[in-house]
Amino acid sequence: MSITRREFVKRSATAGAAVAFPFATSSRVLGANDQIRVGVVGLGNRGAYSHIPRMAKIKGVRIAAICDPDRVRLDKAAADVAKKYGYKADAYIDMRKMLEKTDLDVVCIGTMQYWHSLQTIWACQAGKHVYCEKPLGHFIWEGRQMVNAARKYNRLVQVGTQSRSQRTVHQTMKYIRDGQLGKIKYITCFANKPRTPIGKRDTPLSIPETLDYELWCGPARKDPIYRNRIQYDCSFTWDKGDGESCNQGVHEIDVARWLMGITQLPRRVISIGGRFVFNDAGDVPNTQIIYYDYPEVPILYEVHNLTEAKGSKKPPTFRGVRTDVCVNCEGGYVMMRSGLVFDKDGKRIKQFKGGEDHYQNFVKAVRSGKREDLNADVLEGHISTAICHAGNVSVRLGKPAPAAEAKAAVSQAPLFAEMYDRLLVHLKAHDIYPDTATLGPWLELDPKNECFKDNAKANELVKGFYRKPWTVPEVKI
Repeated sequence: MSITRREFVKRSATAGAAVAFPFATSSRVLGANDQIRVGVVGLGNRGAYSHIPRMAKIKGVRIAAICDPDRVRLDKAAADVAKKYGYKADAYIDMRKMLEKTDLDVVCIGTMQYWHSLQTIWACQAGKHVYCEKPLGHFIWEGRQMVNAARKYNRLVQVGTQSRSQRTVHQTMKYIRDGQLGKIKYITCFANKPRTPIGKRDTPLSIPETLDYELWCGPARKDPIYRNRIQYDCSFTWDKGDGESCNQGVHEIDVARWLMGITQLPRRVISIGGRFVFNDAGDVPNTQIIYYDYPEVPILYEVHNLTEAKGSKKPPTFRGVRTDVCVNCEGGYVMMRSGLVFDKDGKRIKQFKGGEDHYQNFVKAVRSGKREDLNADVLEGHISTAICHAGNVSVRLGKPAPAAEAKAAVSQAPLFAEMYDRLLVHLKAHDIYPDTATLGPWLELDPKNECFKDNAKANELVKGFYRKPWTVPEVKI
């Protein structure tokens, strides 16, 4: 890529001036031997180190374009493609320019989730198929617009919930559905992922000249940064991220509802959590528990970004496992992603193993042109992401409350009361006063309309907030 400093500044200043414009659309019908030309947007960890190498190694796939508003990332990715694969990928700062390429078949989106909806809608409008990272959308409402765009423009959109293509999950799911451990009682999803603080600065972080900050912010607020890093750590702020319970949680929640055949939001939800110990610029919980009230089989979720105790370097676990979906049955329990099966006494009785081929599945579907060949269609990603958002809405509307008040609230759901007791043990291990935890309200949902019942504040978080002119459009079908 060749761009002068003057051109870069000019593009940055005018980047938001015209979000919508007519794309040169293309929607080739691909045969078995046709080359699939891919454009990758967002060249951080997922885009540069997963999307590019894993797509490039599939026979008949070529990385034709790359895009990122960070020139450092863009230049490095361009050099890597040339060195590793022996050809040049066209480089772009602005995704809209990349979408003008009529010979582009697929767009892989590896940006942060606050950009996913606009980028997916734009790509569908331009006649491109899409592989979009999880979580699918930043708000519940915009996820539905992404589904509508895929349907309206007849595009295939795969979501990066790789468990849908993981053979271990398929095997454990069959084992459970065959009744090997009897009836399912409840499901505990969990993620124990120790993280570090993102910093808390007295003065704003300087924006490097190599970053088009206007484009990078897009729909989210264009505020001064008081954390230590620009990239990725924004996922620990509500403005641009959704916390671990959505960022990671969508994987586990997706598997749980897939197992149960759940196709909509729960009837009600409650969450308790907080951002403890770190004292940083982040505002999403680093410790959180959620109860998704489904009438037949409740689904629970817990997140720990702290270690198991103050001064320890060990991560917490749930029944000896760090992150998984634990399906509790009459005759034992199964860790679905790990492939571990235990009897009701906790003795391991079976283990399944198998890899995943999520990118290959997507390419296969693009060649066939059949939505049913996708393992993780955009609708599936939307439902799973929306469930996670619903849990976060509760904690976002909450306030610190005495432990006695929290105990009274969780007493409505005995399984959640047990999870709350585990939370108290965890907080005590870090010398955290339990009354500082945020107690979210019980919220009733309207699954059909994908919103909350009689709660304007909650529904503001369903619809979301956008910085003009980067507004996500309503897509009607």
